[in-house]
Amino acid sequence: WTSSPAVVIDVGSGLCKAGFAGEDGPISVFPSIIGRPKNPQMMVGVRKQEFFVGDAAQQMRGVLTLQYPVENGVIKNWDDIEKIWHHTFYNELRVHPEDQACLLTEAPRNPKSNRERMCEMMFETFNVPGLYIAIQAVMSLYSSGKTTGAVLDAGDGATHIVPIFEGHGLNHLVVRLNFAGRDITDYLNNLLFE
Repeated sequence: WTSSPAVVIDVGSGLCKAGFAGEDGPISVFPSIIGRPKNPQMMVGVRKQEFFVGDAAQQMRGVLTLQYPVENGVIKNWDDIEKIWHHTFYNELRVHPEDQACLLTEAPRNPKSNRERMCEMMFETFNVPGLYIAIQAVMSLYSSGKTTGAVLDAGDGATHIVPIFEGHGLNHLVVRLNFAGRDITDYLNNLLFE
């Protein structure tokens, strides 16, 4: 593989953020959703596709059934996450994954079986030459120039409080709440329409 910077992909419950190592932030942010036509025969004037990813799915949400492959911070639909990763590499970042090392993020306490499946897909489906999987909260702390601290990570589908010591998340002390951004949005919407 070349010396080009590694691809960094953070697929959350609500958004996928992607870019390259060494950059100040992601170069691509799009909804972590897959949309499939509710009624393919009614898709007049739209190119025939089995599914739409991210912004395209969001723009056509009225005629699509939307699915979020990541629920509460954990991958639940592997076929759809593969579609999101493919879209990220080829459409958003415009890179060939076999030419780039890759850093994926995961939620704290992600099941070992999920991590194994992530590795399997990256190596066998996308042929990445190198892979590292990091806890999102640890990466957030690193971005502030620190290796020890506590991170409150409130995402779209889960909230985590993660104590970190010398770059390692202390899993036995992680607090996880299945209450997060989407719940707050839904609550505020309900208040507006009561």
